[in-house]
Amino acid sequence: MNRCSWCGVDPLYIKYHDEEWGVPIHDDRKQFEFLVLESAQAGLSWLTVLRKRDHYRKAYDDFDPEKIARYGEKKLAELLANKGLIRNRRKIESSINNAKRFIDIQREFGSFDQYLWRFVDYRPVVGRWEKIEEIPARTALSDEISADLRKRGFNFVGSIIIYAHLQAVGVVNDHILDCFRFEQIAQMY
Repeated sequence: MNRCSWCGVDPLYIKYHDEEWGVPIHDDRKQFEFLVLESAQAGLSWLTVLRKRDHYRKAYDDFDPEKIARYGEKKLAELLANKGLIRNRRKIESSINNAKRFIDIQREFGSFDQYLWRFVDYRPVVGRWEKIEEIPARTALSDEISADLRKRGFNFVGSIIIYAHLQAVGVVNDHILDCFRFEQIAQMY
């Protein structure tokens, strides 16, 4: 069975690749979860974040943006002291800020899903890559969405982070052509 080589041999990474990466998501809470995790990943490996994901779910009230938007100084201190998280003050503060901005988008567009998927006319972008090295780290699409999110007050949403988000939530299908998931995901839309 051929897979994208980036998932290596780690069972957690393989499970993520085989079951989640690139699957089109239309659930706002899952979208928010990936935004928080992708922002936390900045400068680190995705595997590091995956290993901490369950800690994040518990500490961040299962990624409920309404609850996170109300976090105050006491909760911030609790998050900064949590050894199960990536304890970077700027990243944690940005997750709280981004929850507030996320809610603003939900109010404006009806859902974050509507906001995000409109950038691709509600159809995933399909990469047709033969080698992992061909996959870009950012695109004009991620540049556009990143700029729009920053204009709306989001933090830690640079183009590379946003492209990783688009790949994770299936707005972009960047499985390589001979990966068994490429066709499986293509059949989902």
